[in-house]
Amino acid sequence: MDWTLWAVGALLLLALASWLDTKARVSRIERNLNALLRHHGVDPTQGLPLSDRVKQLASDSARKIEAIKVYREETGAGLAEAKEAVEAYIHSQ
Repeated sequence: MDWTLWAVGALLLLALASWLDTKARVSRIERNLNALLRHHGVDPTQGLPLSDRVKQLASDSARKIEAIKVYREETGAGLAEAKEAVEAYIHSQ
């Protein structure tokens, strides 16, 4: 029984390590892809419209950071891309 707990614990640790490694690799791939897109003059956030919630938050200058956070949650964009998208919306008003 004692070895079973150790085996289950070891499997859980291996699964967690694998998941964390995969998450880091996907994040790195996304950053590289966005860099390539920007290098070739393509906006990586192009085609990711702002939701009504983000627009509402962005219209209040005191809630700009919250708008950026919500945009990131909704689209999966990075911090810089989300900031650019929200600021572009604010300046277009």
